[in-house]
Amino acid sequence: MFKKGTKIYSIVKGKCPRCHEGDFFRYKFTFNPSKITQLHSNCPSCNLKYMMEPSFFYGAMYVNYGITVALSIIVFLISKLLFGFTLLQSFIVIIVALVVLAPVNLRLSRILWINMFVGYKKFSQKQKPQE
Repeated sequence: MFKKGTKIYSIVKGKCPRCHEGDFFRYKFTFNPSKITQLHSNCPSCNLKYMMEPSFFYGAMYVNYGITVALSIIVFLISKLLFGFTLLQSFIVIIVALVVLAPVNLRLSRILWINMFVGYKKFSQKQKPQE
């Protein structure tokens, strides 16, 4: 399931969606707001241009919205049904969860978005593309 060549491998490991070798994000996971979503301009390994067109990652906002809604519903159900919180307490828990998980959501939405458009391609050392 987490084998190289699958979309899940690229998403979980934060690797280039085409070669699964180079890192997608410039920095490892951090809570520093200025470094959360910084990407390499090209893959360090296969030279895939990550910003395929101007404003390419604006589409990741829709993915982020879906993740946020799903997370909000899950947190609400857990807080209401399992812990018996009031409505106000449940919403406070949702807001805290969304704020804490914002860096994860931002990174996840970007890597999911690019994986929708770029597929894995196995390269030998001689075949590395020079875009």
